[in-house]
Amino acid sequence: MRSGRSISIIIIALLVLAQPLPAPAQESTLNGFDEYVSRALKDWDVPGAAIAIVKNDQIVFAKGYGVRKFGEQTPVDEKTLFAIGSASKAFTAAAIAMLVDEGKMKWDDPAIKHLPGFQLFDPYVTREITVRDLLSHRSGLDRAEFIWYATPYDRNEILRRIMFVKPSSSFRSKFGYQNIMYLAAGQAVARVSGKSWDDFIRERIFAPLGMSSSSTSIRAFANQDDVATPHAKIEGKVQAIVWRNIDNIAPAGAINSNAIDMAQWLRLQLAGGEYKGARLISSGAAKEMHEPQTIIRKEPPWSIFYPEAHFLSYGLGWFLHDYKGRKVVEHGGNIDGMTALVAMIPEEKLGVVILTNMNGTLLPTALMYRVFDIYLGAANKDWSAEMLKAARSLEEQSKAAQKKLEESRVNGTKPSLALEKYAGAYTDDALGDAKVTVENGKLVLRTPGLVADLEHWHYDTFRATFRDTVIVGKALVTFTLNSQGKPDGLSISGINLTFKRAPKESPPAAIATSEADLKKFAGTYEAKAPPIEVSIELIGGKLKAVIPGQPVYTLVPVAANRFQIEGAKEAFFIQFELATDKARSLTIEQGAGPKLTLTLRQ
Repeated sequence: MRSGRSISIIIIALLVLAQPLPAPAQESTLNGFDEYVSRALKDWDVPGAAIAIVKNDQIVFAKGYGVRKFGEQTPVDEKTLFAIGSASKAFTAAAIAMLVDEGKMKWDDPAIKHLPGFQLFDPYVTREITVRDLLSHRSGLDRAEFIWYATPYDRNEILRRIMFVKPSSSFRSKFGYQNIMYLAAGQAVARVSGKSWDDFIRERIFAPLGMSSSSTSIRAFANQDDVATPHAKIEGKVQAIVWRNIDNIAPAGAINSNAIDMAQWLRLQLAGGEYKGARLISSGAAKEMHEPQTIIRKEPPWSIFYPEAHFLSYGLGWFLHDYKGRKVVEHGGNIDGMTALVAMIPEEKLGVVILTNMNGTLLPTALMYRVFDIYLGAANKDWSAEMLKAARSLEEQSKAAQKKLEESRVNGTKPSLALEKYAGAYTDDALGDAKVTVENGKLVLRTPGLVADLEHWHYDTFRATFRDTVIVGKALVTFTLNSQGKPDGLSISGINLTFKRAPKESPPAAIATSEADLKKFAGTYEAKAPPIEVSIELIGGKLKAVIPGQPVYTLVPVAANRFQIEGAKEAFFIQFELATDKARSLTIEQGAGPKLTLTLRQ
């Protein structure tokens, strides 16, 4: 039973809804917009763009500008395909919303309920992280992009490797943009629905919305002609680059679409989950995606994107902020050679999509504000000029940082070792194996997905020039030496990658040992400094090392008195010293690190 006040509110709402909707924007509304966009493309060195505007559930504008490929004449139109990058995240959130509506998932379900093998570095976070957390960028992890970016790892392998990434902040303590958590959400969709994330998006979103040109992989381009070419500015020049296949992280950013198709997506969002009279998402779930979940501090780089915002937060697949008294729901996307933006002011029933074929440009943001100002009747501010000024300021800061780096170089130094001494295998639990070789008198570094030529910088640091310049360009690689003066690791500045030196040789094969022989090693061993205790126990015919607070380790015999830790990813051995028929001490040897000897407790 409703109260009288509720009935009054409903009557008022019905009267409001009964009023005629504003007419679609007239050409006069967008007078000068074509010229503005064309000039902005030239100012920003962006080859092409496609823009669509939705107002009151109608596409009131859809047009292409510029060219598909720099140096060629084929124009961009409203059906030209671009990558939308991270704007794909909202599609993954919508897929989850559909499963929530069906009662197959809940926003606050533990992620491991739907991903049983999912594991993070911190066991507490593994147990507590929810589906909502996966979509809200508050896992406490840094981006860890190089687990997936340009690597051969598939979706399952990437999720397996995330367990080795140490947190950079406390769980749920701050906003931290994280693509792999969206991969986890996409894999949860696949497991719960019984079909791949790609099929789910295609069948449950693309098909009902008539997004017939959209896809979740560049492999679909084989049958399509109207496709933009990605571009990047390399050493100051605009260059066409190849499309990169990112199927392994698709739920976080692999959707390709055009302005017309994306306008249908805007219509669904602006109508609260309804499209042409058919409800695809419940109004409650649609609203939940647009509700703040994680606060974002308004500091660089976010303050550059949202200069007039008073609040900034993240919903479920959407950034949320205010603009001139209205709530804005939007998400950008950037992937090799493409930058996109999807933005809405729901209370104005206004939405815009801007697709460009240029890497990392702020132009879509500038054009978004221009469109908003037009429809809000705001002052005619030149957002392109304002944002270009900010972008050039960032470029100057980057140049200043590079100059400072050059000035910090210590001339007249040389490597501590001959180049061949740095060569060898290195490894990282999360990323995998790296290899350093000597080729044509210079060092070359290869990691999963990256190849860099190394040139001496100073001391044991080398300047790395990556052959795939779109990924990194240049960085510094520093080798660390152990107490014996041998390389025991390397780190790559700027992209926060660190590798340990891998064992030179494969571990020796296990040998057969009787239980009688194994008994002579059993006992409790201890060291005074540092205080440590290890219990060696014979369990089920195998020797086990029990260390308080650690897993039980199985010891595999590789020589008469020497054992390897089973499953260890580096050289990890225990060497026993015997007195007659009983061990009296053991020595732990781990890689190139210091050895630790413990004596048998009497």
